[in-house]
Amino acid sequence: MSAHPTQLMSLSQYLIEEQLKLPQATGDFTALMSHLVYAAKVVSREVRKAGLLENILGATDQTNVQGETVMKLDEYADKIFTHTLTRCGHLCVMGSEEQEDIITIPTGYKIGKYTIAIDPLDGSSNIDANVSIGTIFSVHLRISPQGTPGTKEDLLQKGSKQRAAGYIVYGSSTMLVLCVGKGVSGFTLDPSCGEFILSHPEMKMPESGGIYSINEGNYDYWSDEVKNYIRNIKSIEGGRKPQSLRYIGSLVADFHRNLLKGGIFLYPNDTKSSKYPKGKLRLLYEVAPMALIAEQAGGMAVTVEGKRILDLQPEELHERTTFVVGSKKEVEHFLTFIKK
Repeated sequence: MSAHPTQLMSLSQYLIEEQLKLPQATGDFTALMSHLVYAAKVVSREVRKAGLLENILGATDQTNVQGETVMKLDEYADKIFTHTLTRCGHLCVMGSEEQEDIITIPTGYKIGKYTIAIDPLDGSSNIDANVSIGTIFSVHLRISPQGTPGTKEDLLQKGSKQRAAGYIVYGSSTMLVLCVGKGVSGFTLDPSCGEFILSHPEMKMPESGGIYSINEGNYDYWSDEVKNYIRNIKSIEGGRKPQSLRYIGSLVADFHRNLLKGGIFLYPNDTKSSKYPKGKLRLLYEVAPMALIAEQAGGMAVTVEGKRILDLQPEELHERTTFVVGSKKEVEHFLTFIKK
């Protein structure tokens, strides 16, 4: 049900109201978010016309630090977010999935108290097929002394210490899903006024769901525990209804659907391959922010060994991990298949 025009709340109004609840708040975080949102609107605009522009669609002749082909829009999104955020005066350091090392604040710009780790364009291999893609981000308070350049250690903090996390999905509409402490809220970009409007207040992931998301083509690479779990949820023994497989291949899109409808997303490690022995997804840029959103919406997020994602201590910028996230009862059911 749509809100009455007089009840519409923009993202900036929402952040100011949240800020007023915290007596110690300075407005720095609200200002940081406004810069992030500006960059997201620019990227959203380019995604919308990707099919029209030769210089946006397709692959470059480069690979990123992960060894993956860099799509042109990937590169564009990385430049927009990096340029905007490093000059906003509220960050001390930044990390991008597209760049090997930490991104420092340029000389002459104010050094702030926050860090941001960002996946500028998640699911970018789907761009050419006009499938939903997105941006994922994670914000921490720095741990190094204020006023000094930020360090790698400022970025390498546990997910449980995140000040905020969110993602933007560039789909049939552009939507920002945000957690700034307690709870999760969704904002939809209204193109007529260029504002993100609160469209999904207090989002809750259903406790259970009938959807599972996994790249089933990798079945032979999985551990016996993961195979047994997948066979179980597909089983029709005793007249059970099997779960439905829905796999888009953009983490943002798969996660977003499960957040709204309930379900489970799994990205296990390859047990028979040397390619992704620890899993494929990046802890800092993808897994930790999604885990915070899942937990704050009433869901769960663990590794295939059953460790809570938000308790993991990252050791390196591009560390990978396994990921099982979704509705509480679905993740709990998965955990019953793990060797104790």
